[in-house]
Amino acid sequence: MIRTGLTIALIVVGVFFLTVGTIGMLRLPNVYNRMHATSKPTTLGTAAIFFAGFAHFGPGAEGLTALIGIVFLFLTVPTGAHMIARAAEQIGIPFEGSVTWPDASAVDRSDRAERAERTEKSDD
Repeated sequence: MIRTGLTIALIVVGVFFLTVGTIGMLRLPNVYNRMHATSKPTTLGTAAIFFAGFAHFGPGAEGLTALIGIVFLFLTVPTGAHMIARAAEQIGIPFEGSVTWPDASAVDRSDRAERAERTEKSDD
């Protein structure tokens, strides 16, 4: 009884987040906002449905598959979203309003400073 209730609750939560992500993808104005709408809520929604599978099937083979699916999801979705954002920026898709991409020279300077600090620490 409790297992069934938990499974239903997790599926409802998952469907809610997946619906929010779908509406966000359809309604938001540009690739950056859409990428956010498809990565954050859909990750949570899919993870909730995977947890529902784990709650229903238990820690056996099917439940383990659900947990592995969650790990895979949390490792790949942020990477994919980052790659989409970088590709959109590189082909020149503008941001909305006053939002800007970080200045590349500032990023390069901070990377150089971090590398120099690490080199100094390793020399000691």
